[in-house]
Amino acid sequence: MFMNKFLGIAIIVLALAIAIVPAFTDCQSQGKSLTTTTGKAVPMKCHWNGIAEIGVAVPLVTVGAMMTLNRRKNNLMTMGVLGIVLGGMAIAFPNGLIGVCTTPTMICHTVMKPALTVFGSLAIVGSLGAMVLGRKAKD
Repeated sequence: MFMNKFLGIAIIVLALAIAIVPAFTDCQSQGKSLTTTTGKAVPMKCHWNGIAEIGVAVPLVTVGAMMTLNRRKNNLMTMGVLGIVLGGMAIAFPNGLIGVCTTPTMICHTVMKPALTVFGSLAIVGSLGAMVLGRKAKD
């Protein structure tokens, strides 16, 4: 029971990191943006990636909260599967679905992308741990 609560809280913390880190590591937060031929500033890909990560983090917070509150075997297994999928999405957005800026020296390429990959991977590991514990739990 204690371990489920620990994993749930850890997933909540990871989800908050997934939501917050892009806000400070995208190019727009550093004062950079693309300009069109008309002179209008347009956000870069990394900004849209950060917005998408909020869409991953909100349900991941819910998954973590449900892990801390539930004791039933089926619920823990289901939350584990959802956590794995959401962790995979947190990795997929910066690494291919949306991507980050192409210049390798940009902060989104050097900080945001690796951080989101690590946080998503840890969410997957934590969710797998919850599934293993849920499998061993008594119903």
